[in-house]
Amino acid sequence: MRKKSPANNWQISAQSHGSGKGRMKITKAEFISSATKISQCPATGLPEIALIGRSNVGKSSLINALTNRKALAKTSSQPGKTRLINFYAINSTFCLVDLPGFGYAKVSHDERRTWELMVNEYFAKRDALKGALVILDPRRDAGPIEENLLDWIKERGLAYTVVFTKIDKLSKNQLSSRLSELKKEIPLESPVLFSAVSGDGKIALGKRINAMLGDADGDSGH
Repeated sequence: MRKKSPANNWQISAQSHGSGKGRMKITKAEFISSATKISQCPATGLPEIALIGRSNVGKSSLINALTNRKALAKTSSQPGKTRLINFYAINSTFCLVDLPGFGYAKVSHDERRTWELMVNEYFAKRDALKGALVILDPRRDAGPIEENLLDWIKERGLAYTVVFTKIDKLSKNQLSSRLSELKKEIPLESPVLFSAVSGDGKIALGKRINAMLGDADGDSGH
């Protein structure tokens, strides 16, 4: 059985600034290490929340915005740049784990297969894993890859939350229209709408992370 820490030690607190909008308060965030296979993953003893999504979907920018660190996670305009499993300790109480992006066509079949095996091994064997953030760009259509990923996560009984990044790229009407279309392609109940530029969605995402770390069933499958 996994050793649990008190739930209140895992919580990301929020505070108000200026405009009155809540902002995430993370007092400590640091890069721990990278890995290419499960045997290289760090033994931090901390619960983990994994981020998974297509290449160039904004996972690194999300990590930087959530932690208020401009360059904690390296960002790149070149899809497929992240080829390792990257671990970030947050408040010394849990880890965000950035998994390699999938779906990038301009790599060899063997390389894509290596990434798939790496991610599959992490999900199957990493005891510290508590939940997953499935990161999507609302401007992109979802397809069999996303559908299969969500089914795969559900089959393992893993808590997850769908997060739409880059919402600042669309108007409110455009975003509403795109979400309506995406709901026809993949199951969406209450996704988090997130912008690394404006900070929208940080509090909502923090609550979902807290719920997953606390093993709350209410947010599983959203």
